[in-house]
Amino acid sequence: MMKRRPFFYFLAVSIVVLLLTGIGGCYWLVRGSPLTLLQGGTQATPEAAIFVPKQAPVMVSILVNPDRLEKLRQAIARPKERRRSRLELDQIKTTLLANTGLDYRRDVQPWLGDEITVAVTTSDYDSDQYNGQQPGYLMALATKDAEKSREFLQLVFSKQAIAPTDLEFEDYKGVNLVYHKPHAQGESLQPSTRILSGAVVGDRFVLLANHPRVIKDAINNVQAPDLNLTTSSRYQQALSQLPPRRLGLAFLNLPGVISWQGLDTARTYESQIIALEANRKGLLTETTLLAASPQEVALTPELTDPVGALKYIPATSGLAIAGTDLSNLNNTALSKLWKQVAQISTSGYDAISRLINQPLANLQQRWGINLEEDIFSWVQGEYAIALLPHADTSTSDWIFVTEKSPATTEGISRLDTLARQRGYDITTLPLGDQKIAAWTQLTTAPLAKANSEAGAITIKAKVLGVHGSTDKYEILTTSVDAMDAAFKADQAGSLLNDAKFQASIEAIPQPNAGYVYLDWTTTQSLLERQLPALKLVEVIAKPLFDNLRSLSVSSYGSEPGLLKGGVFFRLNE
Repeated sequence: MMKRRPFFYFLAVSIVVLLLTGIGGCYWLVRGSPLTLLQGGTQATPEAAIFVPKQAPVMVSILVNPDRLEKLRQAIARPKERRRSRLELDQIKTTLLANTGLDYRRDVQPWLGDEITVAVTTSDYDSDQYNGQQPGYLMALATKDAEKSREFLQLVFSKQAIAPTDLEFEDYKGVNLVYHKPHAQGESLQPSTRILSGAVVGDRFVLLANHPRVIKDAINNVQAPDLNLTTSSRYQQALSQLPPRRLGLAFLNLPGVISWQGLDTARTYESQIIALEANRKGLLTETTLLAASPQEVALTPELTDPVGALKYIPATSGLAIAGTDLSNLNNTALSKLWKQVAQISTSGYDAISRLINQPLANLQQRWGINLEEDIFSWVQGEYAIALLPHADTSTSDWIFVTEKSPATTEGISRLDTLARQRGYDITTLPLGDQKIAAWTQLTTAPLAKANSEAGAITIKAKVLGVHGSTDKYEILTTSVDAMDAAFKADQAGSLLNDAKFQASIEAIPQPNAGYVYLDWTTTQSLLERQLPALKLVEVIAKPLFDNLRSLSVSSYGSEPGLLKGGVFFRLNE
């Protein structure tokens, strides 16, 4: 029999997996049923927000029935793939309900409605500093059959109870609550005791929580409307910024998140809302950050066309970052969005941040420089940074392209000086019709005996980096081969003219502050080697990663007090 405490956490994990299952399958839906999911979920906003207090750290909602995703996916999938997709979904449901004695199709499907909401209602529901933080967890599931949902609740608690007398029933303001009694016979119910509790509220929602106090507070929030999230001006302002076609959303009260997670971070923004929207080629998650003060103004995004520097980035690049003006990095809209969401791990962007930051950290170590101080500080025009994996090895090269400016010559000269300080010479080499400068260091190595006399040695030139230029751009690379690929990209196929890249950024609104582009199919194995924990994320979010082709991150919008951006997941066609 499953222990009491893990059961609620199993339910919370179930919601996340259901959402990921929906994400993984949505590409079938948006291709074949544009009049359904392209219009969003059944409802635009979570009705269960009436149970959630204004100060709640996090609320996450799915606004579509999981069965709707499954049925449409089966209807649209190719005949040879229908059985496999059905088995995958059945396996997920079986795994989620393992050891509970419950069956999804028998016990959940008959009554589950069109909304599933999970919230951390408070970071400490008993406000007792002596027993540590006791977060309150609430799950609200919409029901389309109140009687069957009551039967489900009875079944859940009967299977969790050690004995019939282990359950407590209580009438609270007209709502029947059920929860487990304390473990010891005769022990009074202590506020800090974590006890699975549940209730059916009217004929609309099933509530589950980790303590009866959490459900009582939820009922109070409904009966005193000024307490619940729907009456929060910040929440309503955040909702007004979202597109109407959303399948789900998450709302974060950032001071509450910081307290709940015990983060030590400065905060400029008070609230964050994230929406999931279907697109014909994938899924767009849009986010809006609301500043603590309306005087906090995001810089106006400047780009209405793709960055021209991308013409020197080969189409085979796995990672590209493009925009304008890195010299004032801390004040760019894209940087503000990136730094804020990277600090809040629960926002979901932390994993994306690590995917990008780790390869850049490796480049800094390789060159022995600080990218922000030694390169970004003098980049005033267009720029493009790209990771170019080698097809036949596990290694990769970097390409950095920047538009020429008065500061460019001095910046390149400083890099040459830093290379000399590390023992490298500046060697001028011909490359086709171009002249390039390479940071080289001569080394010696013994020749293989099969090819030479014993004791013979050979001289090799170790190349740390290369720089060259065109009429408009300066180019930095980590190898001569990468520089050659950059010069030839415009004719051989550049990222700027690549159909896959164009499909990945066309969902990003314009104007914008630039974008981060990750070709998952090209960089998956490389990133898995650099970030071993990524494989665990892939297992948890298997439906998404099985169909992911690329993702793009951008910042856009310039209203006072707001910072807007999004991530577009391009999925298999």
